[in-house]
Amino acid sequence: MAGRGRLVAWFGREYFAGSLAESGWRLSIHSYHEPRIFTWEQITALCGGAPDVLVLGDRSHPPPFLGLENYPCLTVFYSVDSHIHAWHPLYAQAFDACLVGLKDDLPRFAEGRLALDRLLWSPAYAPNRELMPWTPAEPEWDVLFAGTVDPQTTPGRAAFLERLSRVLPGLAVRRGDFKDLFPLGRVILNVAERGDLNFRVFEALAMGKPLLTPVIGNGFPELFQDGVDLMAYAPDDEADCAAKARLLLDNPERAAAMGAAGMAKVDAFHRASHRAAACGRFLADLLDRGNRERLALADELRRSVLRPLHLHWAEASEDPLLKAAYLREARRGS
Repeated sequence: MAGRGRLVAWFGREYFAGSLAESGWRLSIHSYHEPRIFTWEQITALCGGAPDVLVLGDRSHPPPFLGLENYPCLTVFYSVDSHIHAWHPLYAQAFDACLVGLKDDLPRFAEGRLALDRLLWSPAYAPNRELMPWTPAEPEWDVLFAGTVDPQTTPGRAAFLERLSRVLPGLAVRRGDFKDLFPLGRVILNVAERGDLNFRVFEALAMGKPLLTPVIGNGFPELFQDGVDLMAYAPDDEADCAAKARLLLDNPERAAAMGAAGMAKVDAFHRASHRAAACGRFLADLLDRGNRERLALADELRRSVLRPLHLHWAEASEDPLLKAAYLREARRGS
């Protein structure tokens, strides 16, 4: 196995990290929920030694690693929300490689020193079956949207759902664990705030639910077939969305067949284990090629990539300890 005996230190959100063990990698996972910073000495102490690979799983937090440009191990960033974090493509340049969740953003990550062979498209997915327990239930709502709806943080979604509710009386909007909510909807609705191919798509399909989702990019047409695995509506078009919802509700056999096809597609290609397997192969190849290029450019990366980001977060962070740490790091070597 490619990763046999190699230690992966995974910081930030865990995502599919646990499934890397299936490929023989040793894991040291450090998930946290508030912004933090780490030095290389702290990382090695937490991991019980130097890892072979350090991965940062996107948690929509400021940069956590101090002295990143000089880390002796392979370094990899997993960017999931580049559609809302414009600084991700710049930050990625300080790593040896990057996993990119949104395919349409790959060219932005390739504008710096990272060549395409050091970038891996790693789209969203559904949890493995054993980590996704749910209980089938008699549906309570015709069409269900489950997720955050906030006019401040998701203005497009909030406005669309408000308009849709006027033409689709059976719409329910709820917030909570998708495993509890999705069984209660006959049709699951997805609303992509900024055209992202989000986790809701894969989670709904993994439960065998007919999914109604906008036509989006980021590899969506390559992964799913409209009218077979799911049903797509014109983005931000409440009339088309309502018409497609009524079509599914009026044809329960077609809706059930669509849900079954979507589940089969997810089971075959889009579980956490599939993403971990692809990531494991990517990491093994990267280890063969090494990190000499990044280490040779360490001083330049500190000046042109990391210092601007650290100065930004020294101003933007609300935590005085983090502000001070970012400022010290920005001044290092100046």
